[in-house]
Amino acid sequence: MTATPIDPTATPAWASLASHLEALASQGVDLRSWFAADPSRAACLTFEAGDLRVDLSKNLVLAETLALLTGLAEQVGLAARVEAMFTGEHINATEDRAVLHTALRRPPDGPELIVDGQNVSADVAAELDKFLGFAARVRGGSLTGVTGKPFTTVVNIGIGGSDLGPAMVYQALAEYRGPIRARFVSNIDPSDISSAVADLDPETTLFIVASKTFGTLETLTNARLARSWLLEMLGARGVVTSAQSAADAVARHFVAVSTARDKVAEFGIDPVNAFGFWDWVGGRYSVDSAIGTVLAVTLGPELFRQFLDGFAVIDTHFRSTPFARNVPVLMGLINVWYVNFWDAHTHAVLPYSQHLARFPAYLQQLTMESNGKSVRWDGSAVTTATGEVFWGEPGTNGQHAFYQLLHQGTELVPADFIAFANPQAPLADGGQDVHELLLANFIAQTSALAFGKTAAEVRLEGTAEALVPARVFTGNRPSTAIMAPALTPGVLGQLIALYEHITFVEGAVWGIDSFDQWGVELGKVLAGQVTPALAGSPEAFAQLDASARAMVEYYRANRRR
Repeated sequence: MTATPIDPTATPAWASLASHLEALASQGVDLRSWFAADPSRAACLTFEAGDLRVDLSKNLVLAETLALLTGLAEQVGLAARVEAMFTGEHINATEDRAVLHTALRRPPDGPELIVDGQNVSADVAAELDKFLGFAARVRGGSLTGVTGKPFTTVVNIGIGGSDLGPAMVYQALAEYRGPIRARFVSNIDPSDISSAVADLDPETTLFIVASKTFGTLETLTNARLARSWLLEMLGARGVVTSAQSAADAVARHFVAVSTARDKVAEFGIDPVNAFGFWDWVGGRYSVDSAIGTVLAVTLGPELFRQFLDGFAVIDTHFRSTPFARNVPVLMGLINVWYVNFWDAHTHAVLPYSQHLARFPAYLQQLTMESNGKSVRWDGSAVTTATGEVFWGEPGTNGQHAFYQLLHQGTELVPADFIAFANPQAPLADGGQDVHELLLANFIAQTSALAFGKTAAEVRLEGTAEALVPARVFTGNRPSTAIMAPALTPGVLGQLIALYEHITFVEGAVWGIDSFDQWGVELGKVLAGQVTPALAGSPEAFAQLDASARAMVEYYRANRRR
């Protein structure tokens, strides 16, 4: 799969899509008339994947559009690339690696997966049993802190995929948490670690340091600060009185998610308590690996397995369902339709669930680190736009902020609305089911975006003529509505896997490697060059550009020691 990718713009399907768009423009794109002309439109364009009900009917597509888009998928070889991923071919071309996050959640009774001579199925099962067993012992109280007290708080120290995924899931599944609570530290800003540990009891605090290489600057800096805090606090209580007691305390209160066991041991963590994952798991795809140890501790092993089962449901759907009914394929292709044919630059994700407040941020890394590329997997330049900007906020908060732009702005912003039939906190206000108020907004917003309000309708409301233009909603603003029975561990796994595969589909069409992230490296390297300049090195200062030197000078003049 490392051969030259097929240029999507050179396919017959691409040309047909361009002609199709011209025809739609000449006829007039009008969701109102499309729904009126086809009473079955909603039913025909609503699909199911696992527990997810996905309504695509309010998108700017006809049946012909979807047929042309699936034709494009066939012509760029999507089916072969999907199979190559699931079977372990090295589709991460720039790093010569397989892409096997799907192997993390394969059913245990399925056929073995052997990749590069390694039994991936057995490796995954063994590591899963290891960190779930650890979680069970922490929850059961057989693993304790250095003074024998059970752990009540676990602090996850990571960054990027080692933080965003676990933090998002922990918040999303708030109703499922056990007695052990979690905090998350990712930012190298010292206020992050300081505030996280400020009110904790060191005797009952467990730290998880999540870094595959155990060399990530931010993570290791915060881990050392956490170690210093632990030893200082335990020292003040007379628990740590010698080098040996300090070593014992670190070994009892720190575990690692890393494959660099030598560096883990050097830090003071017992390598037995280092849980690994593989180079075929990218950080943004790793929440269902040992990176989820903090979730296994706080939610419990059984719920974590249900979480994995949710991923597997969508994996099976994605791999085996014909394109015409394949939800991740259709959603990914519709995104391509908007980016490349409608010139859409952003994509909103709007969960009508406060517990999913971090889901848009999670998707920012998943989608933009994956598809924010300007070269294809063979190193040649892309032939079209790639990688829309993902963003969002829970409803109804967003309705009082940026929905104005969605409804009446000059930008076309496709939006995904996500909601659940059953609330996590059923409450009533004067007999009114508050969850129904939330869902009423969820449904109404998709309709308002799609159908708008005409000038004639505004006038019928008695609006003064001078105000009519300001109160017109043009409609034809596309949205997808995703619903599920409830936000359970399994459903959350399905949602994450859905967007993983949507991202994959877009990358496959564009011919890019969605699984490397070289773009994050340059800033890290330059930061290493700036640090000595901030500390006063004249040699390092001289190497900086004029703007950077001015900022360093400002810092040194204004820093209070």
